[in-house]
Amino acid sequence: MSHVIEKLFAREVLDSRGNPTVEVEIHSGTKFGRFIVPSGASTGEHEAIELRDGNDRFHGKGVLNTISKIKQEIFPKIKGFQVSDQEGLDNLLIDLDGTVNKGNLGANAMLGISIANLKLAAKIEDKRLFEYIGSGTRLPCPMLNVINGGKHAGGNLAIQEFMLMPIGFDRFSEALRAGCEVYQELKKYLKKKYGGSAINVGDEGGFAPPIDQTKDALNALIESIENSGYSIEDQFYIGIDAAASEFYNEGKYFIDGKSLETEDFVAYYEEIIDAYPILLSLEDPFYENDFTSFSKLVSKYQRSKSIVGDDLTVTNVNRINMAIENNAMNYLLLKVNQIGTYTESLQAFNLTKSKDWGVVISHRSGETEDTFIADMAVGLDAERIKTGAPARSERVSKYNQLLRIEEYLGDNATYCNKL
Repeated sequence: MSHVIEKLFAREVLDSRGNPTVEVEIHSGTKFGRFIVPSGASTGEHEAIELRDGNDRFHGKGVLNTISKIKQEIFPKIKGFQVSDQEGLDNLLIDLDGTVNKGNLGANAMLGISIANLKLAAKIEDKRLFEYIGSGTRLPCPMLNVINGGKHAGGNLAIQEFMLMPIGFDRFSEALRAGCEVYQELKKYLKKKYGGSAINVGDEGGFAPPIDQTKDALNALIESIENSGYSIEDQFYIGIDAAASEFYNEGKYFIDGKSLETEDFVAYYEEIIDAYPILLSLEDPFYENDFTSFSKLVSKYQRSKSIVGDDLTVTNVNRINMAIENNAMNYLLLKVNQIGTYTESLQAFNLTKSKDWGVVISHRSGETEDTFIADMAVGLDAERIKTGAPARSERVSKYNQLLRIEEYLGDNATYCNKL
């Protein structure tokens, strides 16, 4: 039986920062798919463009013009389109936009339609979303952002995210429980050491303590892991998202009260890694166009450390190919709103896996209650997922969805407990 796009609804709703964002519903018969588009704060310069109104409403962040584009420009072109033809729909959107960076229709408009259609297709086939996406049955390792710095917190800590990685467990639910226990232990540690204001949380639910040294944040995590009764390296590793472009200026990195030239900053990471073997994953350790420095870390540590490209590659196959040519990473951070359609996100995933690199499916700092990325991570068999601390409902909603998926899979569920 043929199912085509019959109706479309688009509306302005709120993200986790209280900023407006796009929600799209696509209907066919009695079924519909709905998606809410997230938004980032530390965005790479090569990301697809999200359109904002730029007027007085919401300090310029309104999306009513984007909603109008969806209803008036896009819907007439896709009405009657086969729901099952995801690639065809996405290519149509790309052609309608006609720009390299989605600057005409906006990545927020295009992604809302793309993922809403994907969800509708899953419902039409009476499949759970992760089953429709792929054949994966493995739950990803959560990367829990428990200390926020950089643009996510507003303090003096340069590195944007410090993440717990509960790898040494047999099931996702066990790993998540352990991560939550360490999170609560960290709360006690920070409150005792720095005072009550130290447990205020940042955009992603991690604590935003008055720490300005990288090593102090790492020490806080290590002590909290040990105080929780868990084993360093056997059960827990640590990841960071430096988001280094945010503290880079004119050839220098400003971190830990220092100003470091690029070569000195490479040495800085080498010293940190030597001092903290528990540090496993380094995301965006350098400025987003510095493929050479990324490559130096990859060459030195090979697969023993995860060198993750986010702003470096922005879920874009052209940028990923540049990373391949330069041997500049061994893990991709995949954010669907960086590129604007599901098909392009899948192409980025497949290209990365063709190199036998790992993939982290990631949220954005401006998130919503939508749980799509949890299903995507399992369906595509991604190794890891980033969706914030085990706090704030827009973060926890993804973890809860993964718990549901694990329960549904039963004995068939496995957990990505490899490095």
